[in-house]
Amino acid sequence: METQFVKVQSNKDIIISVLLIIMGSILIATPVGASLNVVGGMLFFTGLIMVFVLKSNYKNLDDGMKYAKKELYFVNGVKDTLLAAMKSAPESIEVNAKANGNTLRLDVYYNKAANKAYMQLFEYVPYRYEVCSDMMEYDVAQVEKLIK
Repeated sequence: METQFVKVQSNKDIIISVLLIIMGSILIATPVGASLNVVGGMLFFTGLIMVFVLKSNYKNLDDGMKYAKKELYFVNGVKDTLLAAMKSAPESIEVNAKANGNTLRLDVYYNKAANKAYMQLFEYVPYRYEVCSDMMEYDVAQVEKLIK
């Protein structure tokens, strides 16, 4: 079975949306002036939209746990090196900020509480990223250097 991740709301996303709705409701209800009522209406409306749109975590469909995601970009010349490092020693992958390209994308999904991490490599083919590797599971300690 292939591991799949879908976007879901984090607790932080829910709190932000609810706070905007509450602040907007309070500003609408207070009789201090039309301008604050308009601002309250905009906050309320923004909070309602964010309830449905704001999703910053990823849920693993296999185990139902929430994961954070980090994307790392590399130049095309290191593809074979990255694939070999992913299979044998992911802690040896070097992230060099000066040599970043956008041809290769390494997606790292991690959950520190569960001590699980997943990595998958993608290659840019005009207009989209295509999968270059299988989804590989690791301990968070093995990918700690990548998620900092």
